[in-house]
Amino acid sequence: MLRLLTLEGLYRFGRLFGSVEWLINYKRRRRFAAALERVLGRRPSAAEHRRATREYFQQTRCDKLFYLIVDCLPRTRAVSLYTINGREAIDRAVARGRGVYVALSHHGPHHVAAMLMTLCGYKVAGVRDRQEGGIRRYMQARWDRRFPELGRMRVLYADSYPRDLYRCFQDGYVVGSAMDVSRVRHPNQKTEKVTVFGETRAFLSGPLRVAIRCGVPVVQGFIVPERGFRYRLEIVQTLFDPANAGEEDAAVRDAMRQYAANVERYVRNRPVLLTRV
Repeated sequence: MLRLLTLEGLYRFGRLFGSVEWLINYKRRRRFAAALERVLGRRPSAAEHRRATREYFQQTRCDKLFYLIVDCLPRTRAVSLYTINGREAIDRAVARGRGVYVALSHHGPHHVAAMLMTLCGYKVAGVRDRQEGGIRRYMQARWDRRFPELGRMRVLYADSYPRDLYRCFQDGYVVGSAMDVSRVRHPNQKTEKVTVFGETRAFLSGPLRVAIRCGVPVVQGFIVPERGFRYRLEIVQTLFDPANAGEEDAAVRDAMRQYAANVERYVRNRPVLLTRV
């Protein structure tokens, strides 16, 4: 299909496919409607709800399509589709040889951004739940065959011991994870209570604490897809600067407060990018 339609044609096909899904998948429409009302803090109008829900389905389908064809693109072409706003903060940290922690949220396609970061030459690691989707395992196998010269993205499980996370920071990795979990799955996971969308919730703070102990910068980022299979990593704020390090618990509380405020602002601005509904 990529050869037949070209990249732009495939993008248009993905949006059409997403529109069909929007028409027939009423259960997921209901789940997204509930998530939309929760993050907006009000009941959206019928037109607002219809527009946001359709865009959600279209964007989700396009992200999955791109994930499945990115290894078919020439490396230079794939890299040209990805930009990093605030790249200097990441490059400075990596240049010091101690890595950087990018605090993400369930907002935007992390799997796409991780592969494109690898193509850009970064060593990338992600902290995620132990439940692995079949599509990710399939794409990792394809990636290994297509780009054997590149190291694959390392996957660290949230319920495992943190020694691998310490090693990643020591080896200069860009480590990313979403802290805004809906529930804490394991009692050994470190959490911090924050107020977000009018609710008091427990967000994961384990990787943040490890980053602070390793003396690596912590930045907050959002993955923003654009038209034509273009993606942007938006670095919005430095949550922890090792040059101004203080007491760990105070640094964690301050970073989590800023993190929650940014999540509220960005998610309400573009709720169609929610990835957990």
